[in-house]
Amino acid sequence: MFKKYRLRDYDFKLVLMVLALSVIGVLAIGSAESSLQNKQLAGVISGIFLMIVCSLFNYSFVLKFYWLMYGFNLVLLLMIMLPKLGHSSHGAQRWLDIGGFRFQPSEIAKIILILFFAQFIMRHREKLNTVRIIGSCVALILVPLGLVVSQPDLSTSIVLAAVFCVIMFAGGVSLKLVGGVLALAIPAAVLIISLALQPGSGLLNDYQRGRIFAFQAPDKYPDQARQQVNSVTAIASGMLDGKGYKNNEITSVKNGNFISQTQTDFIFSVIGEEFGFKGSLAVILLTFGVSLECISIARKAKDLAGTIICAGMGGLVAFQGFINIGVATFILPNTGLTLPFVSYGLTSLWSLFMGMGFVLNVRLQAKRPK
Repeated sequence: MFKKYRLRDYDFKLVLMVLALSVIGVLAIGSAESSLQNKQLAGVISGIFLMIVCSLFNYSFVLKFYWLMYGFNLVLLLMIMLPKLGHSSHGAQRWLDIGGFRFQPSEIAKIILILFFAQFIMRHREKLNTVRIIGSCVALILVPLGLVVSQPDLSTSIVLAAVFCVIMFAGGVSLKLVGGVLALAIPAAVLIISLALQPGSGLLNDYQRGRIFAFQAPDKYPDQARQQVNSVTAIASGMLDGKGYKNNEITSVKNGNFISQTQTDFIFSVIGEEFGFKGSLAVILLTFGVSLECISIARKAKDLAGTIICAGMGGLVAFQGFINIGVATFILPNTGLTLPFVSYGLTSLWSLFMGMGFVLNVRLQAKRPK
């Protein structure tokens, strides 16, 4: 379970970037919703502890229980459907209430599925490019993916699908096969989206369809587009240096309560307004830096499972960060995704810290140059 490690093999660069993002998150949440700042700070401190603990666990030992993890993940996602345990908010049932503790299983699912497929693909790496193994991988991701979609949580489903693609690529799936799948998948995706946007199709909820229409034509759907338009206004008003932390300017979009969910989905708007372009750029570079460092560690991993863990975590941070910032800057339709290590949400925060802990353990066991 535990091995002897050298302190000099610990990736302090990755730790510092993660901590920098977390500190920015605590500050931004304190401005967005001051009552949540202490909770987020406690979440960061406990998350750091979890990251350190996970970094000392031999990931090869943990991955031996990959089927148990997969089953546990499905149980959590299924429990959401139970009326006494599942908690609904804003028209979605995505949370579990157990013993007075509320958490979001889909956030935990992101990490569990990365660990599961790391071991599954490594065990079948010689036959990965066969129809049987690829079909098995697709079937295994579709089950939890379907449960997440049913909550409904389309944004998390998109992230899970994107991370799955990264995992398969890192696992060594044939590029010819990828090209063939894309040749079929892209026209199919266009057709499905076109059908989903039709009234009464049943593929999308009305509010999801409205968000896509608002993205295409914000002037025709001002109510649905207002949130993102105000977000862009807030970011633009910060200009280069921002209006200052917790400023009391009347012209502040945040102070005027023109944006809801500023502590979660639109935390980047608060950063852009109060810290300006410099603060926004710092968050983007740090998010990119964390993802890139994960990929760098993946290249040094001792085995394929370690490569997949690091690539999966790097892809998760990159895709989720891109979507969150893309929504805040109105280059993507509105979705409900947090900004990794920055937005409020203890389940998301702890899950990401634990995932980074496993990445650090991969680094501790990395191949050493001769």
